[in-house]
Amino acid sequence: MPAHRTTIVPRFGELDPYNHVNHAAYVAYFEAARCIALDDIEMSLSDLSERGLQIVVTHLDVRFREPATARDVLNVETRIAELKRVSSTWKQVISRESDGKELVEAELTLGVCDLGGKPTRPPSDLNVTLSRLMNDHG
Repeated sequence: MPAHRTTIVPRFGELDPYNHVNHAAYVAYFEAARCIALDDIEMSLSDLSERGLQIVVTHLDVRFREPATARDVLNVETRIAELKRVSSTWKQVISRESDGKELVEAELTLGVCDLGGKPTRPPSDLNVTLSRLMNDHG
């Protein structure tokens, strides 16, 4: 499945004392990239909220391979690996633009809840839209 691409440039406040991107910043980069991917398929978080839904992370597994620094431009590739009736599995990879080296990868399970936080089955069009439109990005 082709991936959606988002470019991120680390900011000074995201660096640790060694001039590396702090590990927690990568989680924020992954989230920003997912939000942009959803916006690009016209399924933004605010659109979902207007429909009484929210997408929530139920599991996050991150593997750190090599640090990024302040001078790196980063590419975040986001793709949906699996769509189920009540959850989806997303895979994301952060790589350095200059050499394509994969630095950090994540696998997430996302679920759908109502605005009160109660798990709910997503409307049929949500998975159809995610499946169709995420495949269109490359």
